[in-house]
Amino acid sequence: MTKLLTKKVPYTFNRAGYYYFSRRVPADLLSHYSYPRIVQGLKTRSAQTAKSRALVAAAKLDEYWSHLRMTDPNLIGYSLLKPGFQANFQNTKFDMSTGIENFITLSEALETYVTQKGAGKPKTFKAAAQRACTYLVDACGAKTLAEYTRTDALGYRDYLIAKGLVGSSVGRVISSIRAIFNFAISEYALDLKNPFIGMYFDKSAGVGKRLPVPIEDILKVQQQCRLIDDDLRWLVALISNTGMRLAEGSGLLKSDIILEADIPHISLKPHPWRPLKTSGSQRDIPLVGASLWAAQRLSESFPDSPYAFPRYNRRDTTNSNSASAALNKWLHQYVPEGCTMHSSRHSMRDRLRAVECPSDVIDQIGGWATEGVGQGYGKGYELKICANWMSLVAQK
Repeated sequence: MTKLLTKKVPYTFNRAGYYYFSRRVPADLLSHYSYPRIVQGLKTRSAQTAKSRALVAAAKLDEYWSHLRMTDPNLIGYSLLKPGFQANFQNTKFDMSTGIENFITLSEALETYVTQKGAGKPKTFKAAAQRACTYLVDACGAKTLAEYTRTDALGYRDYLIAKGLVGSSVGRVISSIRAIFNFAISEYALDLKNPFIGMYFDKSAGVGKRLPVPIEDILKVQQQCRLIDDDLRWLVALISNTGMRLAEGSGLLKSDIILEADIPHISLKPHPWRPLKTSGSQRDIPLVGASLWAAQRLSESFPDSPYAFPRYNRRDTTNSNSASAALNKWLHQYVPEGCTMHSSRHSMRDRLRAVECPSDVIDQIGGWATEGVGQGYGKGYELKICANWMSLVAQK
C-alpha cells in the first residue's frame, strides 16, 4: 500500500519501506511530458535522507522547468534571445540521479547506518559510530561523502594518533568510519570509492603487554574477597576462577548461575543489556573454589533484583566501565604494577596450561577463538571434562 508523506517528507511517498520522489508537472509544461506526474525512486529507507534528496530533486526540477519555459516561442522577448542561447535552452536535459553522491552528507550516512544496521544492537554501537564521525568532523570538517578524499583519510588517521589513541583504538575508530562509508555507498548505490580502505597504522602502538596476575597474588586477592565479603569482592572472586571478561560477569542474571546441578556452573549467554563479544563467548563455565563461593553468596543476595550485580545494571546497559574503575582501584594494592581485572583472564589461561590442559579445552572454557576449520564442528567438550581441569586449577 502506498502511503503519502507529503507533510513529513515533502515531494515523497513511501512504498514497501522505500521512499519515492513524486511531483506533478505544471499545467503549462504538460506538453513536454508523456505523463502528468514525475516519479522516481530515491533509493533509501531513511526519512531524513529522502527529505534531503527530494528537496534537491525539486530544486533541480524548478531550475529545469524555468529553462523549459524559456524555450517557449510564445515567451515575451524570446525572439530577442541570441540563437546560441536558444539552442542551449532547447538542449538542456534533466537527470535527477546525476551526482546524487554530491548531496549525501556525513550526518545522513551516519543516521542511515545507525538506524538500519544498528537495529537491535547495544547503545555502544551507536556511540562508536557517532564518535568516529565526530572525530572526522573535528579533523577534516563536515562534508558530503564525495568531498572526503584520501588526503582527508590520512589526515584523520594522523589526527587520531596525535589525539593520543593507542593503535587498537585507532583501528576501531577507522573501522567504524569505514563501515559507515561502505554502508552508505551500498545503500545509496553511490559511485564512490571509500577513501578509508587500505590505510596503514601501527595497531600495536601504545598498547602495553597485558600481564597475568601471579598465582600467589590471586590467592591473596581471593582471601581478601572472603574477608570483606561484599558484592564487589564477589565479582572479583567470580572472575578469578572462571576467566570471564568483566562485562560478562557484571551483566549476569542470578538465573545464569546454576548451583542446583551435578556440576555447578555459569550459563553464559547474551542479554539485551549485555551482549557477548563473539558467538564463541556463549558457554558454560564450571564453578570451583573462590568462584563457587562467590556464586553461592550471590544466590543468597538481592532478593528484589534479577541481576547478580544490580549496582552495574540500573539502566538498559551493563555499566562494566564503572565496575572496571572501582575494582581496578581496589585490586591495585594486591597485584603487581600493570595488572588489572582483565589480567585474571590471562592468568586463567596460564593456570590451565600449567596443569597441561589441552589447548582446545582452554579455548572452550575461556570463550577464546579457536584456530582451524575443524574446530567449528561438533558441540565441544562436556561440562564434566571442563570441570575436571578447572578443579585442578583451583587446587594450585
